[in-house]
Amino acid sequence: MWLREIKRFSRSKSRIIGSLMQPLLFLISFGYGFGAVFAAAGQGSYINFLAPGIIGMSIIFTSIFNGMQVIWDRQFGFLKETLVAPVPRIAIMFGRTLGGATVAMLQGCIVLLMTLFIGFHPVSWILIVPAILIMLFIGTLFSALGMMVASLMRDMQGFQLVMNFLVMPLFFLSGALFPLTSVPQVLQWIAAIDPLSYGIDAMRALLINSTHYGLTLDLIVLTAFTLLFLSLGSYFFSKIQV
Repeated sequence: MWLREIKRFSRSKSRIIGSLMQPLLFLISFGYGFGAVFAAAGQGSYINFLAPGIIGMSIIFTSIFNGMQVIWDRQFGFLKETLVAPVPRIAIMFGRTLGGATVAMLQGCIVLLMTLFIGFHPVSWILIVPAILIMLFIGTLFSALGMMVASLMRDMQGFQLVMNFLVMPLFFLSGALFPLTSVPQVLQWIAAIDPLSYGIDAMRALLINSTHYGLTLDLIVLTAFTLLFLSLGSYFFSKIQV
């Protein structure tokens, strides 16, 4: 299952290129559009602040929509062939989840490479390695969430609507585009229950040495959410009917 996801990603050049257009648009329009305002407020380089958030956006969009493959396979009969194989369903679910997480991490790495050409400067090249592991962590979390939702649905259009309803608030309220220290208290409370907030904050801690919650708390919360969604995803996938 993991290898299947990797092969599908590597063979779909249009998917790779198309998934990079939105992050590139955000980086250029927001990075240069609000860069002067951010610098005037004494916050430093907005490109440096924005880059981890856009990397997180690329990861969450890719990983959470990995669940759509479950509905697609269900409609075309491949899921039935998979489920009758002499392997535990939980192994199938974990393979799909890790495959989606790996693909999301690879796209995050490509977006990170793009940011270097736009003006992003990490504080340490060595810390890029643990930052990539954080990308895999985020990808696993949201890939498991996508699998969980897909296990409960049969309609592809309905899945897209539900995911858009989840993804956009998760992204925009995570502090990906603005510092959480300068927003109203209500938004800070909402961001505190958004798992993407901690993923982006962990990447900022490693890439630009700036953190809102602290790297230790980021890792604790990411671990807790990942275990929760993996458990729920495994349970609902084990109950799936084809």
